[in-house]
Amino acid sequence: MNIPFSLLDLVFINKDSNAKTAFENSIRFAKKADELNFKRLWIAEHHNMPAIASAATSVVIGLLASQTKRIRVGAGGIMLPNHSPLVIAEQFGTLETLYPGRIDLGLGRAPGTDQRTMRALRREAMGGHNFPQDVIELQNYFSKEAEQGAIKAVPGAGLEIPLWILGSSTFGAQLAAELGLPYAFASHFAPSSRDEALEIYKRYFKPSKQLAKPYAMVGVNVIAAETDEEARVLFTSIQQSFTNMARGTRTSFPPPIADIETYWTPAEKAMASQMLSCSVVGSRETVRTGLEALVEQTKADELMIVCNVFDIEARLKSLEIIDSLRS
Repeated sequence: MNIPFSLLDLVFINKDSNAKTAFENSIRFAKKADELNFKRLWIAEHHNMPAIASAATSVVIGLLASQTKRIRVGAGGIMLPNHSPLVIAEQFGTLETLYPGRIDLGLGRAPGTDQRTMRALRREAMGGHNFPQDVIELQNYFSKEAEQGAIKAVPGAGLEIPLWILGSSTFGAQLAAELGLPYAFASHFAPSSRDEALEIYKRYFKPSKQLAKPYAMVGVNVIAAETDEEARVLFTSIQQSFTNMARGTRTSFPPPIADIETYWTPAEKAMASQMLSCSVVGSRETVRTGLEALVEQTKADELMIVCNVFDIEARLKSLEIIDSLRS
């Protein structure tokens, strides 16, 4: 496969562990990705989730950028309705100034949390409706023209940091096409609208200053191990997490179990399996075959790989196997 591979890290807090260890594991993960051939490493914004330590997303991006040399580091994404566009421009202007040419800014319109937590973030419940205007405002803060504006992001003005639109429905595809921005679809947890969204994005794309032609990234869960059986056991951590979401249970990231069928009900299995249907799990050859099929089906320009494994050593081994598939 000749397309770029990139990574999304949720900075999971393992069961019976803590946030500090999660950050230490993410540093190891980032350094390994930097040593290998992965193009970018993104961090996602979530709030009030006991399993995820990346709530202060720009801070974590700065940490991982400081521990790496080559790989692009960015947000996948910042949930813009939670923030003032000016504040995000200042934060990412600072990151780009510290780590020039290595910062990406992916933007989403979901709150990344529940309604009560969103209110605690001091944002309006209808903030998502302003998402297109907020994206344009943020884009303007990074423009060369902003250097002469009455309100400037300092640093930030004139840096023209690359923006991405993230989506799990057709809304983001339409916006990315209209603004001429690269588009990343979150099929690693919401695969149902993927093909329709990608088709809309490519059909209606308008060239822009940032991008001359459409560029689509597709999210996919990938767990690789020496054998299919070993990989399937590692995958049970993610399957348990999605089952817990269906139950409304908020817990830290669970260790793998020998038999997932003993954990979920048939209804929970159906729900979790649908959300995780864009997953490739197995040995090197199994993963190669699965990813080749995904690229052929979606015509993706890049894959955003989500490799959530409880044990850090097994996670790093999975990275090495995935990287070896690029040729």
